[in-house]
Amino acid sequence: MQPLLTIQGPEAALFWFLAPLSVAAALGMLLVKKAVHSALLLAWVMITLAIFYIAQEAVFLGVVQVIVYTGAVMMLFLFILMLVGVDSSDSLTETIAGLRPIAITAAVGLGGLLVSLLGRATLGREPIGLEIANNAGNVQGLAQLLFSKYVFPFEVVSALLITAALGAMVLAHHQRTNPRPSQREQAINRFRSGSLAGAAGLPGPGVFARHNAVDVPALLPDGTPAPSSISATLKARGDVLDSGQFQLDNVDTTVVEEK
Repeated sequence: MQPLLTIQGPEAALFWFLAPLSVAAALGMLLVKKAVHSALLLAWVMITLAIFYIAQEAVFLGVVQVIVYTGAVMMLFLFILMLVGVDSSDSLTETIAGLRPIAITAAVGLGGLLVSLLGRATLGREPIGLEIANNAGNVQGLAQLLFSKYVFPFEVVSALLITAALGAMVLAHHQRTNPRPSQREQAINRFRSGSLAGAAGLPGPGVFARHNAVDVPALLPDGTPAPSSISATLKARGDVLDSGQFQLDNVDTTVVEEK
């Protein structure tokens, strides 16, 4: 009976060190609550896959894995999540009817394909690596296979990716029913709202103010007027109101912000 496929040396140490970390990151990606953490864990899984590619002498695939997927696609997703934000309550809301059963069916089907693939794997042979395929160079050997033996699956995958991109653009497109208001219209509506906050704005963070007028000084947490809250032009013209009537006595030093 032939022994099972074994890998000796630094490659084995690399595999047994990174494989558990990759599996743990993949499980954590499914279990963590925050989408940003899930994106970071997925980026780590992609980096470990790139290291495995390079260890198996597939240098071009490893470099593409890092540059395209980890460096471009995943970082783009991460930045979008950090800028826009994702509410955990929104992630469980189905926007398309029947999407969850379709996703479960697709996951079960993919799992069945993976089990079938692993069941057909051949064990008991010595690893041969990619030395024969890389005789003419790793990039040349990969191009020879893609554009000769696997040209039809390659083109089908390309068409699917383009279709998915167009579908995402169509689903994300939002048609406006009302025209976007201009800056002048927004200013007019703000002054006609009848609110002092619409004209002068709300008090800045860290101050307590009973008034939104530009000629009344804002009060600091200790109850004293803030010198920088009044324009120098108003001070020179003498159009600054006395803040004594707005000053509070025995004000708590806790910072309060009036909304």
